[in-house]
Amino acid sequence: MRLFNKVALVTGAAQGIGKAIAELFVKEGAIVILSDINDDKGKQVCDDINITRQQWHESKPAEYLHLDVSSERDWQHAAQHIEQQYHGLDILVNNAGITGFLETSGAHDPEHLDMASWHKVHQVNLDGVALGCKTAIALMKNRSTDEGSNASIVNISSRSGMVGIPLAAAYASSKAGVRNHSKSVALYCAQNGYDIRCNSIHPAAIYTPMWDAMLGEAAARKEAIKAISKDIPLGYMGGVMDVAYAALYLASDESKYVTGTELTIDGGILAGSTAVPAHSDE
Repeated sequence: MRLFNKVALVTGAAQGIGKAIAELFVKEGAIVILSDINDDKGKQVCDDINITRQQWHESKPAEYLHLDVSSERDWQHAAQHIEQQYHGLDILVNNAGITGFLETSGAHDPEHLDMASWHKVHQVNLDGVALGCKTAIALMKNRSTDEGSNASIVNISSRSGMVGIPLAAAYASSKAGVRNHSKSVALYCAQNGYDIRCNSIHPAAIYTPMWDAMLGEAAARKEAIKAISKDIPLGYMGGVMDVAYAALYLASDESKYVTGTELTIDGGILAGSTAVPAHSDE
């Protein structure tokens, strides 16, 4: 029960990493508000959690809230609900994000980039995190905590926020912004004496639904995963729980002296490998 009685909000919780984080947080004793724009999936995940975990809780440990992270109005509505229902917030996981490949028309390389697509990716990935941090600070700064405990903001960035990605410039740029903004938030909260920490997580080669469009089907998917795994020092793609347990550490009081840092979950990719851009034969 590493998060016993803590109130947590997880964005993008309808699938993938967000879903795994929400499920783990409830298992560890938190009251979790799952949010997403995919209401059908999000509500189903929430219902499944409540059915599974209610035997350990007097009341339902999870609820679902519609939240478009790029909308300041949605964040204001979320803040009002959380303040009224829970009188504050202990943990925020800014997980919601898009690559832009499926959600926009593109292109995403630096030479031909489509500005509407560029703005859409940044609105979700970076503006969404900035709005989340702004909202969380207001909900957390007056929250009374036990001695040795503090509030925590966990921002899900990416390996792409630390290196260049030639064909996904908007995604890489937005995730780099998440990395840097996390440090600004951490220092701002410390400077103002707020008992709030902020850190970022940088996953890479984590098998989630976000990969579906890129991996193909059946035999082609197996070959694609095999090819990707060859470039990972540990030799295999990670799973959503690898990221969820990292988020659990940063959300818990075990990391009460950790702020403004980044945690890379990539099987060793950035430990010393060299990224060489692919060259056209033309």
